Amino acid sequence: MIEPSAEIRELKERLHRAETLARVSRVIHSTLEPREALQRILGEAVRLVKASSGSVCLVNPTSGFLEIEAAEGLPMDAPALRLRVGEGITGWVARSGRAARVGDVLTDRRYIHLKGGVASEMAIPLRVSGEVRGVLNVDSDRKEAFSAEDQELLEELANLAAQSIQNSWVFESARQRARLLESLVRVSQRINSTVSLDEALQVVTREAQALIGAKMCSLMMVDETGEWLDLRACHGAGELYRTKPRLTVADSLLGIVVRRRKPMQVENVQVSGRYNNVAIARAEGLVSLLAVPLQFEHRAIGTLAVYTGEPHLFADEEVRTLSAYAELSGLALEKTRLYDRLVSTEEELRQSERLSALGLLAAEVAHEIRNPLTVMKMLHHSLDLHFPEGDPRRTDVRIMGEKMDHLNRIVDRILDFARTAEPALTEVDVSRLLNDLGFLMRAKLKHAGVRLSLRLESGLPRLTGDATQLEQAFLNLSLNAVDAMPSGGELMIRARSLRSAQDGEPDRLVVRFRDSGEGMSAEQQSRLFTSLLSSTKPQGNGLGLAIVKRVVEAHRGEIRVWSVRGRGTAFTLVLPL
Repeated sequence: MIEPSAEIRELKERLHRAETLARVSRVIHSTLEPREALQRILGEAVRLVKASSGSVCLVNPTSGFLEIEAAEGLPMDAPALRLRVGEGITGWVARSGRAARVGDVLTDRRYIHLKGGVASEMAIPLRVSGEVRGVLNVDSDRKEAFSAEDQELLEELANLAAQSIQNSWVFESARQRARLLESLVRVSQRINSTVSLDEALQVVTREAQALIGAKMCSLMMVDETGEWLDLRACHGAGELYRTKPRLTVADSLLGIVVRRRKPMQVENVQVSGRYNNVAIARAEGLVSLLAVPLQFEHRAIGTLAVYTGEPHLFADEEVRTLSAYAELSGLALEKTRLYDRLVSTEEELRQSERLSALGLLAAEVAHEIRNPLTVMKMLHHSLDLHFPEGDPRRTDVRIMGEKMDHLNRIVDRILDFARTAEPALTEVDVSRLLNDLGFLMRAKLKHAGVRLSLRLESGLPRLTGDATQLEQAFLNLSLNAVDAMPSGGELMIRARSLRSAQDGEPDRLVVRFRDSGEGMSAEQQSRLFTSLLSSTKPQGNGLGLAIVKRVVEAHRGEIRVWSVRGRGTAFTLVLPL
């Protein structure tokens, strides 16, 4: 039978231990920072059992090694120590899942010397969700320093610590996820703000490297044949990687990512039999690889790959984040490639304008030549020059007549060729033409410092016309407006429908282009459409407006001009529906 005094003493000890554990619990749960939480857990453990030093080792999920995450009373280089599971007393505890209390470390063959003067050691497994994720160690410079009660106390502390560790990991995971999502939004904005394909590719690789915290990032795209992967951009790579041979889609590791359209990771490309450039990876210090497909409309257009400089197991969150980033990048790159094609189309339209203008100029020149040529022919015939056979002047007169006929035929051919072709009439969506025009001129407007204000009537009716000719006319008016604002300004484009009767259906379409430039004088306005050879612009030949006028007339419409010095110019096109 237990004496009352012994029972009271035991109750007091249990109460003291409960109070101690409650206080320790409050301390270790007072932070969600992972490293700070581990350091507090270790500090309380060392204090509770009066140890001289201690450490918290966690199993690295990537390498599988036990690594010191918190230390107290150990040498400065102690955190660099890595143990295999099963190695040393700590490794034995991690593998077996059982606590170890060693009264004399010199008699235990498992002991690994880390600090001088250590006589005894106690190691407790740290279980998170039932799985051993680490070990709590305490050391003492006294033999048999730790009792069974100390072990029981640290085991209870370890249970409390496991919950704290799990909470801090969950918090850190959520914080990292939020940080990645914020970065993803920020990066997508940067990508979508670029208009050059090469610039967009560089932005994608630079931001992906920062997003994942990788050593290097590369972007490869499938070529036009669909058989090869070409390196289009990289960030953090050396010369060897940048000049490496191109890869085949059929036989390369990254080609698998393209074919399967699924992410792939390799723990160490330096020893992987599937990786195509092992020697380059070793020279560049590239270790772990995560590659995700760049996709657009359910087809892979390339791969985005990140490399680390150390062994790393990419978490699901990292894979999802890079995949989402790659999806955004694929859309942005396709948008940029589309924009490049639009820029090329703009140049083609400008070239078409020049060719059209050249045809009109040739027609006017031919017309101006025909009048004096007709007079020359009339005078030649009226002179009725006849010379006898053998007189060389007879041959001269004949040649003069032939050459004038030759010139007349040339003039006829030029005029026939330059005649405005009848428009190919189809149903035209003017709203779409004008919206496309704004996108087409985006780079030029930005470069010229001109703001575009596009205001189109909702439900604008379609008209019957030639979309290509109308697009050319709209482009010419817009380019003229930009040229009229060398110091920047605003281009306002408005479109609306008109009705002849108040209650009738719309029968006309009005499209207005107004700039905030210097405006034109009355003389300039009077000569706008009179001659292709008399330009109203300080630079250029004025052919664009002649083309616009002929397009409008071919559509049975009219063009009106308003311009005031210092207030700008407006061209209004009225087109029948």
